[in-house]
Amino acid sequence: MKTLQTLLILAITTTTMMAQNTLPPPTIDVTGEGIVRVVPDEVTIKIRVENTGENTKTLKEQNDATISEVLKFLKKMNIDDKDVKTEYMNLSKNYDYNSKTYTFAANQSLSVKLRDLKKYEPVMKGLIDTGINRIDGVEFSSSNSEALKSQARKKAVENAQMKAKEYTSVLNQTVGKAVSISEFNNSGAPQPMYKMAMMDSSSGGGDQTISLGEMEIRTSVNVSFLLN
Repeated sequence: MKTLQTLLILAITTTTMMAQNTLPPPTIDVTGEGIVRVVPDEVTIKIRVENTGENTKTLKEQNDATISEVLKFLKKMNIDDKDVKTEYMNLSKNYDYNSKTYTFAANQSLSVKLRDLKKYEPVMKGLIDTGINRIDGVEFSSSNSEALKSQARKKAVENAQMKAKEYTSVLNQTVGKAVSISEFNNSGAPQPMYKMAMMDSSSGGGDQTISLGEMEIRTSVNVSFLLN
């Protein structure tokens, strides 16, 4: 009987010790956010040529003629070929119930990236003069975006560590090594956000027609630290 009791005690003790050894170490999990602000120094202009009519061949010729003028103008403005991109081309068929006839709409879109914002005014004016009939928008960016994203990531980790220290200081404990770090964002990468604020975008003389604003690059990380 004593032997059986001894074996049971040993089994329970061994099981308890194994369970204790397999318990995960205590951690503190926090989220850190990194923000870097900068005034953009590049802009992408999205333009479109659209013509409607009953003859698709004529519509294509009209679009091609305008796009050809646009490309010639951009070359005169010393815009690199790599900064001019065809976004899409489409042809749609529409039915007019009043006249019982079909008409077509031909669209072609280009994006033009300007690495020198001083060119914005003359380029925009010249594009309109070529015959484009739609401007779909402008998008500001930074030529130093990769370095800014890196800064945002580092700030996010520093922010997470600061939060962890604030929590543990109240508990009279300390923060240990990081055991896991994960970056999260809706699109998987830090994204620019824009805070509109009047900036002087003129190149000397004339009226101001754009406001650059302030660009914010944000990223967030989840960090798990050992809790000592």
